[in-house]
Amino acid sequence: MPKDLRSFIAEVSERRPDDLKMITEPVDPKFGITAVAAKLERLGQFPALYFTNVRGSEIPLVVNLTATYERLAMALGTTVEDMVEVYAEKQASPIPPKVVETGPVKEVILTGSDANVSRLPIPTHNALDGGPYITSGSLVARDPDSGVMNLGLYRHHILANDQIGVWFMLGHHGLYIQQRYEELRKPMPVAIIIGHHPAVVMGTISRIPGIGGEYAEAGALLGEPVEIVKCETSDLMVPARAEIVIEGVIEPGEYQEEGPFAEWPGYYTESGPKPYIKVTAITMRKDAIFYDVFAGHREHCVLGSLPRMGSIFRRVKQVVPGVKAVNVPAHVRMHCYISYKKRNEAEAKKAAMAAFLTESENLKLVILVDDDINVFNEQEVMWAVGSRFRADKGLTVINDWSGPGGLNPSGWDYFQDGHKEPQMMPVMIMDATKPCAPNWFPPRAQVPEDEIDAVDLERLLKPYSSRTPTREPAGTR
Repeated sequence: MPKDLRSFIAEVSERRPDDLKMITEPVDPKFGITAVAAKLERLGQFPALYFTNVRGSEIPLVVNLTATYERLAMALGTTVEDMVEVYAEKQASPIPPKVVETGPVKEVILTGSDANVSRLPIPTHNALDGGPYITSGSLVARDPDSGVMNLGLYRHHILANDQIGVWFMLGHHGLYIQQRYEELRKPMPVAIIIGHHPAVVMGTISRIPGIGGEYAEAGALLGEPVEIVKCETSDLMVPARAEIVIEGVIEPGEYQEEGPFAEWPGYYTESGPKPYIKVTAITMRKDAIFYDVFAGHREHCVLGSLPRMGSIFRRVKQVVPGVKAVNVPAHVRMHCYISYKKRNEAEAKKAAMAAFLTESENLKLVILVDDDINVFNEQEVMWAVGSRFRADKGLTVINDWSGPGGLNPSGWDYFQDGHKEPQMMPVMIMDATKPCAPNWFPPRAQVPEDEIDAVDLERLLKPYSSRTPTREPAGTR
């Protein structure tokens, strides 16, 4: 059976039963769903939440499904320890999609006035959001010049029952395609895909060169071809095993006010007149599940971090073969930590530039460390910065690298009258590696690894008791 959203939910239920919770009491789509997730977040808990009774809709909703690296690693068939390298390895072997005549997403077809998005349990996520948002929707569009299809995960603001605002981020291929349709004065057919296996979702987020290739990328991550089927109102192809697809068209020169919306950095920044989709059809499974991403919170960042880590690892390895690990921390997705086996002093900048070129609009800082540092342990990374980094030699600042503006609030200048102006953003490289041989560096304080490995904690450690007998001093008898 091909993989999809429900096969993954079943796998989580079987292999990590404590990771999936069901809420059967009625909840309001406005803050009711995200309030439960936020309450658990305060406790440091991020289970997937399956809501069976969302007011105003007959469709159940799952949120936080992709909020932990453990579950994302499971989606790739690997472990958290190996997920970044496995992601990069899978990227190297794309699997083209498979065209099929029909699929589960065609079980219900709604057109005309029946194509009404109010049927769907679309949440309002955070206090200042401009309304309900589809946060998990991968938008499909076709480049008008090459005919290649491109996919990207964008935010979709529900403006009316048949109108959806869309914000194409600066630097993303979706924006280039939309601008090209504007230049040609042609309507832009689009489709929004909601609900599939997390490997497919990550495939639409991956940083891959050029326009298109996301379906083959998703197939590589999934380990099998993504089955695709033709839309009802355009020639676009969408996953046959998706839960829901919204079809529509963006007319050139037509805009509506979009936002505000809490983005992944945890702030409200970009909003204003944006293109919008006129809905032409909705297709779905007869028992569809609405997949939601908790915007502006951990799920938003975790889901975005792993695809970037895998893409950066692969790009860095092309210029620095000794790369060991890459971490784009979910709690600060503007930073990137890279460890590698150092062979010459030029490699640090090469690795950093490869990372910046892969994730040009979001990264602000790349820290390079030696291969004895665990980049997933922030204490170790900061220890390396404190003990191996020299600002006079290891600090590089590149002005005007990204922007202007964007989702990061530091990409703007703010004024007393309440207005703001977009600014170009600098980036920074910190080389926290030891000098190359033949130069030497003091050795690190460590207990021998073989001695640590030989310790059997289960046998050695016992509960403490004040009445535990002590050994008598030698010669007392």
